[in-house]
Amino acid sequence: MSLNNGQSLTVGGQDFTKNGGNSSRPPWEDARAVLRPSTPTRKPKSPKPENAITIAVSSRVLFNMEKEQHIYEQQGMEEYIKYQVEHETEAFSPGPAFSFVKALEAVNAKLRELYPESEELFDVVLMTNNHANVGLRLINTINHHQLFIERFCMTGGNSPIGYLKAYHTNLYLSADPVKVREALAEGIAAAIMFTPEKMKEVSDTQLRVAFDGDAVLFSDESERICKAHGLDKFFEHEKAHENKPLDHGPLKGFLEVLGKLQKKFYGKGQRLDCPIRTYLVTARSAASSGTRALKTLRSWGLEIDEALFLAGAPKGPMLEKIRPHIFFDDQMFHVEGAAEMGTVACHVPYGIAQRVVKKGTKDKETPNASK
Repeated sequence: MSLNNGQSLTVGGQDFTKNGGNSSRPPWEDARAVLRPSTPTRKPKSPKPENAITIAVSSRVLFNMEKEQHIYEQQGMEEYIKYQVEHETEAFSPGPAFSFVKALEAVNAKLRELYPESEELFDVVLMTNNHANVGLRLINTINHHQLFIERFCMTGGNSPIGYLKAYHTNLYLSADPVKVREALAEGIAAAIMFTPEKMKEVSDTQLRVAFDGDAVLFSDESERICKAHGLDKFFEHEKAHENKPLDHGPLKGFLEVLGKLQKKFYGKGQRLDCPIRTYLVTARSAASSGTRALKTLRSWGLEIDEALFLAGAPKGPMLEKIRPHIFFDDQMFHVEGAAEMGTVACHVPYGIAQRVVKKGTKDKETPNASK
């Protein structure tokens, strides 16, 4: 680029001349238009962790790494790392959390339009115990799929759970039951994510999150009554305590941050067009035990967009209609039923329903059809 005495500015072999030209603008104004890229190349700035809603996802739920996991289990860490390095230019295909993360990014884009200076945004952290040598393949995959993930935590075989609080994590998703239980024990909302054989298509403009009630949003208090004394006593207990709010469950905090973002859209007159929608999908019956659930949410100052009381009916068909990006339940019976219908379902291993203690046997997970 050069400017000669005749005020002719040359950029990449193209001349822009002030004297003798038809334009009254200085030559550098015309040159600036040439230099400006046709599409923005700058990524949005990541929010500060203390201001963001942080979603930590493991690489095995964000991407399909079944083949690589098999190599690790059958041949060990060294062969696993070697394979990953040899194939680091090959992108992983999407995993069960992929559509959820894309939906988070879609919400962020709309929030940035309405609140350009706000850092109250979703921030996705790739949290994995992979070795750092696998990092290049993960970065290449993220760029290939055009995901906005800037924060990585790669712990080289050690558990990443100790870092979750440092990242101000609001939700942790993993395929590893041990790590999820560790996170829950630390008071962090967490769930084991499963991959349906065939995932249903979900909305690319509205984030949809479905929650079970007891032992997910609420404590397992009512389930304990049901297990100890049966359904009749459960209904009696709920009726007698319908004005006493239930204690919080492990995912209450995640519903709170979703509600906080929803109110930002409501504040701009977008209640009906809000890009976040929440669902309560519970096997409670409305007349017998639904009152306490709804009053509990109200006492917390939380709204749920849709409440489905199924009175013991299967959840899978309803979830197929909702098509959420993610569904949380504390019982594998419901998780498996949802997955069979193509819903990305997560197990929250929390509460009394996880254990049946028998003398001389180990604790085991068991379904409970009461909710």
